[in-house]
Amino acid sequence: MADDQENMDLGPVAAGEVSSVEGYKFQPIKGYPMLNWRGKRPFTSTQFYPAQLKETYGEEVDGWRNKIFWGDNLQVMSHLLKEFRGKVDLVYIDPPFDSKADYKKKIKLRGEKVLNDSGSFEEKQYSDIWTNDGYLQFMYERLAVIRELLSERGVLFVHVDPGVSHSIKLMLDEIFGHTNFLNEIIWSYRRWPSTSKKYQSMHDVIFFYRKTSSEDRVFHTEYEGASESYMKRFGGKTQILDPDSGTRKITSEEETKGMPMRDVWDISVLAGNKPERVGYPTQKPEELLERIIANNSPENGLVFDCFMGSGTTQSVAAKLGRRFIGADINLGSVQTTTKRLIMLIEQPRELGGKQMPGFDVYNVNNYDVFRNEIEAKALLAEALEIQPIETSSIYDGEKDGRMVKIMPVNRIATKADLSELIAGFDYKAFQRRQNTNPNQPVEKILLVCMGHEPDLKAQLELEVKPHKIDVEVVDILRDKSQLEFKRDSEARLAIKDGHLEIERFYPMNLLQKLSLQKEQVTDWREMVESIMVDWNYDGAILQPVELDVPEKNELVSGRYKVPEDAGTVRVKITDLLSESWEGSIDA
Repeated sequence: MADDQENMDLGPVAAGEVSSVEGYKFQPIKGYPMLNWRGKRPFTSTQFYPAQLKETYGEEVDGWRNKIFWGDNLQVMSHLLKEFRGKVDLVYIDPPFDSKADYKKKIKLRGEKVLNDSGSFEEKQYSDIWTNDGYLQFMYERLAVIRELLSERGVLFVHVDPGVSHSIKLMLDEIFGHTNFLNEIIWSYRRWPSTSKKYQSMHDVIFFYRKTSSEDRVFHTEYEGASESYMKRFGGKTQILDPDSGTRKITSEEETKGMPMRDVWDISVLAGNKPERVGYPTQKPEELLERIIANNSPENGLVFDCFMGSGTTQSVAAKLGRRFIGADINLGSVQTTTKRLIMLIEQPRELGGKQMPGFDVYNVNNYDVFRNEIEAKALLAEALEIQPIETSSIYDGEKDGRMVKIMPVNRIATKADLSELIAGFDYKAFQRRQNTNPNQPVEKILLVCMGHEPDLKAQLELEVKPHKIDVEVVDILRDKSQLEFKRDSEARLAIKDGHLEIERFYPMNLLQKLSLQKEQVTDWREMVESIMVDWNYDGAILQPVELDVPEKNELVSGRYKVPEDAGTVRVKITDLLSESWEGSIDA
């Protein structure tokens, strides 16, 4: 940061008061107690990341369009600070739980006819496997930015499991202050039990915090239905607490509403036959989000979820008449949410007859090289001939005598991303090597990046002084552009008899995963999730008018009537892997 920024007022800054996020620092974190972990570093400011508008759906309503972002949510939120700092009414997040698991989605050809096992497979959607205390730093930074986005009356719901809840609670106390803690909500459910030798884990934890002590925040009391025995005992009258005597008395002046909602919620998980299921792993029931959003946000309030997943938060917010912003780094999440929201636009009855504002889809620092972020390291290691090292917790392998660290994919690597390396270095071993060979580097390191800050190498060398290390940076986007990480899909368009026709479509990666060849696919539509058509493409932003998004087992049409005023026709075909092909044809 510039010197003149170091001495600025650290008090509250109104949204829109500065022209860029570099123009202020975050409000200081003063809460306690404080949780410490290896490699913990303060997070007091960030930089602005640009966003590219890629697609737009539906119409603007009252000057507002909802927003969906594809990208690392830390960079997405850093982008949002410029316009939305202090403007978000409610944040709900369902972040990774550090569960040590990869989450997969069942991919299956559409239609009734599926030939043997080659017609389906499991595809990783996201990983919840972390090294050292990287998970804690990951959450710490994102919660710090969330606090900046919340309005003075804003509230936060953080959904975790009992395995990490104790750590996240301390972190929230530190960032928001323990006096702003409101509830530890227990979501209790039933599912098929395991056979492990312990009591069955049948609940999640949702922490409920407010941004400040402002009593202007929204809270609508919800009541649990009165039991049959209660109704028999009091005959429809309600029992209240006498503030003078502290005893309970019965009043007949108001109807029985039951008991105000407890912090233990019995809500069923999504069974396989529920219509709202979209096939996304860890999808949460709409009933759970309805209780949170309806009772804790104002009508037309702004709801934000930066771990969007299947888009439940966005779908429920739309149905309840709230504005929303969503983000996820997983392309499958963005495609699933987009499809879900398109169906809401197309079916206004789901919104009580109201018109849902349209929504825009953005990329933030996205580099579309990998079909799936989870597979990126394996693909890079194979392409660069990196030898894996099973015993290392900080390195991803070795190549030509250098220890290899693969930096975050699908975004540029920053100095902040070096923290895991710096915290994990064996400095005692460095000292021994330096004593033995004082003129030689104590470690040779290769950083593999998808774009990087220009001083990344110098910063790493500086951090470990007085030890000398030899750092080399390979930038895939700049240095290894000839590497092929995924095979492009193929399609052919035609205009016949006043109709746009998709004559063929070959999603090459999907075919490879299905172990099928082009000639074995009898109907390409079995491999397609959706087709979007913009009849007058401006060369930059896809604005589909024709939205062919069929139900779960139905097929796209593939043939569409061309309107008379059509110009350049842009077609986006999304396959079952959430990968898309785009192409144009003149009408």
